[in-house]
Amino acid sequence: MESRVLLTCMLSCVFLWSSIAQNPLPEAVLNCCEGDVLFLLDSSGSVSSYEHTRMLSFLSELLLPFSLGEDQVRVGLLQVGTQPHLEFGFNFFNTQAGLQRALKSTRPLGGDTNTEEALRMAQDSVLRPGGVGGARPGLPRVLVWLTDGVKPGDVIGPMAELREEGVAVLVVSTGHGNYQVLRQVVSPPVESHLYFIDIDDMSIITDDLRDAIIEIIQAERLQVRDVSTDSAVLQWRPVLTGLTGYYEIRYGPVPTGTVGGGGGGSSGTSPSTSGGQYQRLTRPGDASDVKLTGLRPDTTYSATLTPESNEHLSNSLSVNFTTKPEVMSPATVTISELGVNSVRVSWGPVQPEAVQSYKVEYSALPRGKLHIVTTGRWQNSTVLTNLQPDTQYLVTVSARYSSGKERAISVKMCTQEVTPALADLQLTKVGSDSVQVDWKPSAQGLRGYWLTWEDQDQRGSPAGPQHSSLYLPSSSLSTRLTHLPPAARVCVSPVYRTARGEGICCSTRFQSDVFSYRYRS
Repeated sequence: MESRVLLTCMLSCVFLWSSIAQNPLPEAVLNCCEGDVLFLLDSSGSVSSYEHTRMLSFLSELLLPFSLGEDQVRVGLLQVGTQPHLEFGFNFFNTQAGLQRALKSTRPLGGDTNTEEALRMAQDSVLRPGGVGGARPGLPRVLVWLTDGVKPGDVIGPMAELREEGVAVLVVSTGHGNYQVLRQVVSPPVESHLYFIDIDDMSIITDDLRDAIIEIIQAERLQVRDVSTDSAVLQWRPVLTGLTGYYEIRYGPVPTGTVGGGGGGSSGTSPSTSGGQYQRLTRPGDASDVKLTGLRPDTTYSATLTPESNEHLSNSLSVNFTTKPEVMSPATVTISELGVNSVRVSWGPVQPEAVQSYKVEYSALPRGKLHIVTTGRWQNSTVLTNLQPDTQYLVTVSARYSSGKERAISVKMCTQEVTPALADLQLTKVGSDSVQVDWKPSAQGLRGYWLTWEDQDQRGSPAGPQHSSLYLPSSSLSTRLTHLPPAARVCVSPVYRTARGEGICCSTRFQSDVFSYRYRS
């Protein structure tokens, strides 16, 4: 007789899990919630293998519709035995498939019902916000305790500490004793958070327990992102997905003198959207965001989102936000294409809808003649010409707005220095491997000269030609180079204050007793 009962239990367990495995996992439809839910499962010796399997099957059905993930619902499972064991923490599963496999493979611990130790583990690590693998700060935390009610231990004190820390406690008991103890540990209201049910009838309370959890972790936050001078995006949880209904969005500027909060998530209608100074938008039930346009710069707005549905009652959500101040052009001025006699001046941002024209004023410092260039409202750069070389200029770009406002910004820039090449370069052999180098400058203001020479016979070698260099002061107009290779190329470049001028080069070979090479620019 006992073997027949055992066989019946085993077949029941197999049927429970196989029915889940054979049916494909549905797409999670409860995209309504944000929070961390820890299940405290009695897995001691007082719980039979059949009862343990039934509880896991109940959890599987209970959690199947939830969307899991970092910005959704996260689930953990802590089993109670002589040595409590965390089967998986909040950061383990982001998909229903992984969670369902983990529930199916969970085995009972046996031993004593050490609930007190399990609660200490939950309080110190799993449910502690901000810890490694712990709960997320600022989001709801829920502890669901599944027990057979047999010798739960001294749980009133630890449960009270969890509730004081903001954890919502719910209890499902498959036994009928210890009612006075269990009603003291759950968070109010007791009628929604305490369940007594026979092990074979647990599916009866699935929807009620799920609704109770949703009531706690339902995300009621209206977020604002991508705020600019004239627009902002409102984002929310699509609580009406799969239902008949729509979202109504009302928004408008907060009246002067009204103190408004800057965050989201408060319920009710804000003062600025309850009167006539607001705009109204609607979005379908599966929407999760809307872009508000036509806003005024540097203005505080209040927005209210109201889900409207005959199938689901949801609170209105409100949020205040302030648009960014208007960035008047020109906000930036840049210099490019810098030359000896010209330069390009660019500015931004371009605001043709508000600006009538741009004016560029420039003059040499300290007291040069003022020049003015006027451009159209669509233009964001111009080239200034006929400038003096190596001269510092003050450039001012101003915008004239249709409203009569003006804005200007100034920068300093310097034109490039004139760097002419040498007028003459001459090489004269004075030995078997030496040359006399003579040159003539072609401009004033020279700071010095760079001499370089290389072995022309090494040009085709893998290492390339060997280079040597020498710097001479501006008073030098000649030098002697010795120990040159048989084929040498000698170059002389003038050095000015800001740059090096173009060099002159001559090549020579030591094949005759006397030679003289000369280059004139």
